[in-house]
Amino acid sequence: MITSEKALEIILNQTQDFGIETIDLKKSIGRILKENIVADRDFPPFNRASMDGIAITVAAFNSGLREFPIEGIQAAGSAQLTLQNKNNCIEVMTGAMTPLNAEAVIPYELVEIKDGIAKVITNDINYFQNIHRKGLDRKQNDVLIKENIVISPAEIGVLATVGKSTVKVSKNPKVMIISTGDELVEVNQTPEIYQIRRSNVHTLVSLLENLKIKADTIHIADDKPLLKQKIASILSDYDVLLFSGAVSKGKFDFLPQIFDELGVVKLFHKVRQRPGKPFWFGRHTVPLSVSERNGKKAKNTIVFAFPGNPVSTFVSCMKYFYPWYRKSMVLNYENQNFAVLSKDFNFKPDLTYFLQVKLENKKGTIYATPIAGHGSGDLANLVDNDAFIELPTGKQMFNKGEVFPLLSYRS
Repeated sequence: MITSEKALEIILNQTQDFGIETIDLKKSIGRILKENIVADRDFPPFNRASMDGIAITVAAFNSGLREFPIEGIQAAGSAQLTLQNKNNCIEVMTGAMTPLNAEAVIPYELVEIKDGIAKVITNDINYFQNIHRKGLDRKQNDVLIKENIVISPAEIGVLATVGKSTVKVSKNPKVMIISTGDELVEVNQTPEIYQIRRSNVHTLVSLLENLKIKADTIHIADDKPLLKQKIASILSDYDVLLFSGAVSKGKFDFLPQIFDELGVVKLFHKVRQRPGKPFWFGRHTVPLSVSERNGKKAKNTIVFAFPGNPVSTFVSCMKYFYPWYRKSMVLNYENQNFAVLSKDFNFKPDLTYFLQVKLENKKGTIYATPIAGHGSGDLANLVDNDAFIELPTGKQMFNKGEVFPLLSYRS
């Protein structure tokens, strides 16, 4: 049995590059950008009025002139006008090009207009006042967005601005989620007294959807020949298999033996943690024939076999699959989230303990309060909490005020 730290180290050594694909801009939110985005022109592309008002020359204003005949109106989206007489003005709308020869925009709030004359009621203006100057934000060919970031609404706006109707992003792994167990029935079925509804698979699907991964699912009964046949048929078709259940010591926990028979290399089985101790992890490699090689790498399928108890599946996916995915996508995979324990907590077994906690933000500090559940099968207790706080091995008493890593499942 290995430590949680060692388990994560082994998993992170099995990351893979799944390539790049080009997708529609509208579908790119949450995906990982795989190209640098450069400015196709200056930002802004012209001297832009930042307020509704009148555009004038500063020299005329500084000479004492306060009343300006209106030559015309510069609307947003229209070609640039030219101020013909330096003692006149042009009305200008927010976002419009600043008229040629104009050097400042005075907002309507400081102007009185009557009979085609704009009277200015301020004695203080500056060059380029209320004008967003051409190229002030970025110059043409400047890098606006660097690759290897998660596309958010902020990036969507920039991508649209530079005309990127399609975007290069990381290909996501092809994932199959497999649940096992004769006690499980579908969500829309009424279970017998000895049955439960199939919940873990839906939890895993949702956890992966947070990463914009669309996973396939299958349920296989606790029948060893059938399990082996089904797993053999899907091993080479997927990049990742996520299992829930059948990895412990029960008489129907066939998966470790089946993996061995199918040539799936065990990298570890059992982790010094609670919940999720029976976690199994391995890799299946399909060697390429001589004719297939030509510089290609052998096809690897990564196998995460989580214990079947709901909380075990939930926390193991967050603790191990999430950082594996992020490192594969060339993102920062290290957990940067921490919380302060709000009260003393005692845990005697020498195991890493993922303690369910309720979070509270007090003046920018996150406090974690344990809310007791009834073990790794208590799925309902997740609803009463916000996160797991990771308590390390090597101690039994965890004191109020100590800071520990946090795995939060609420935004």
